Amino acid sequence: MDNIIRNKSYAFAIRIVNAYKFLTNDQHEYILSKQLLRSGTAVGALVAEAEHAQSDADFLNKMNVALKEANETVYWLSLLKDTGYLQENSYQSIAADSKELVAILVSIVKSTRTRLNK
Repeated sequence: MDNIIRNKSYAFAIRIVNAYKFLTNDQHEYILSKQLLRSGTAVGALVAEAEHAQSDADFLNKMNVALKEANETVYWLSLLKDTGYLQENSYQSIAADSKELVAILVSIVKSTRTRLNK
């Protein structure tokens, strides 16, 4: 079965790792990029954990935390762009992916909450 959020969050984690390599090797930026690496790869890890959640409440909690990490990633990307470490075109591409993940996670969290509150 195809799992959109799993596939997209994994592909996004790969992009984040590559962005981290660029930021540290080419831009010599080590602090903000480490935050980006942590939050950007955490999304997929939490989604993977949620696949084997112990309960619906555990699933919802993991997806909520994944959403928070995705939102944090949007913040770090914006900060890296606004401080000149990421060029506009690079930022636009990866920011679009991060915002898409946020939208998907919002939808999952809302639909799970609705289902659990019935």
